[in-house]
Amino acid sequence: MATAAQLRPGFYSETCPEAEFIVRDVMLKALIREPRSVASVMRFQFHDCLVNGCDASMLLDDTPTMAGEKQSLSNVNSLRSFEVIDEVKKALEKVCPGVVSCADIIIMTARDAVALTGGPDWKVRLGRLDSLTAKLEESNNIMPSPRANASFLINLFNKFNLSVEDLVALSGSHSIGQARCFSIMFRLYNQSGTGQPDPAIDPKYREKLNMLCPTNVDQNITGNLDATPRIFDNQYFKDLVAGRGFLNSDQTLFTFTETRKFVKLYSKDQSEFFKAFVEGMLKLGDLQSDQPGEIRTNCRVVNKRHLKS
Repeated sequence: MATAAQLRPGFYSETCPEAEFIVRDVMLKALIREPRSVASVMRFQFHDCLVNGCDASMLLDDTPTMAGEKQSLSNVNSLRSFEVIDEVKKALEKVCPGVVSCADIIIMTARDAVALTGGPDWKVRLGRLDSLTAKLEESNNIMPSPRANASFLINLFNKFNLSVEDLVALSGSHSIGQARCFSIMFRLYNQSGTGQPDPAIDPKYREKLNMLCPTNVDQNITGNLDATPRIFDNQYFKDLVAGRGFLNSDQTLFTFTETRKFVKLYSKDQSEFFKAFVEGMLKLGDLQSDQPGEIRTNCRVVNKRHLKS
């Protein structure tokens, strides 16, 4: 991956000075319309940047000659609210046509999702280009499963020069939003092939999850990722300490020794969590593609001159 040397705050200050205000305005409207949508959009940065850098490849729809990343194992039936990105792009194209990349929109909307729900605000580094293709196979090979344990996640993050602290702080993105029963059925009924629930789950919380996700449930039913799913705060970490993590990949951060100290720290000190989260998001946003790119006019498709006839 290329370095992020060309990225900088205020990248559009001359070419589209209203860009960041326009993005936040659309995100505020999305929050009012459907609070969960901004949490969904915030996830895009992680799912985009780990796969060949932050290049908006995950926004591309399938074509007859290309399978998009939306169909990858970790994205299909999981990522949602792509229409919010469409709305942001449409608003920007009206004011500054062909200027602001979809890759930068992902970065700005992730920041705004956090800031608008009570979390920290920060200056984002901008200046990315949009990819000319998607990488379905890479997405399948890289993106972690909700079943992943802390050891696997530490190794994955290390490949991208992201530390154990970055892993725990960025997992705090689950402070807002929901996830599907599909992601926890094994935890509730067959952890590690035992035919038993995950012993790390608090018994009362497990009863609640059993009611939400019985064995015969529609597995697309969703549950809250923490006790305050519309507020970006450190409740997620308090829940992990109490054995109330929704996903296996969440709870494992407390059961695993190397990550536990950060979970404990953030559960007691929200400002430390916010500080580490911002640092992690900036580092994640610095992962860049070394492939040629463009500024898409529609985030779902490459520009016509790059379409194969």
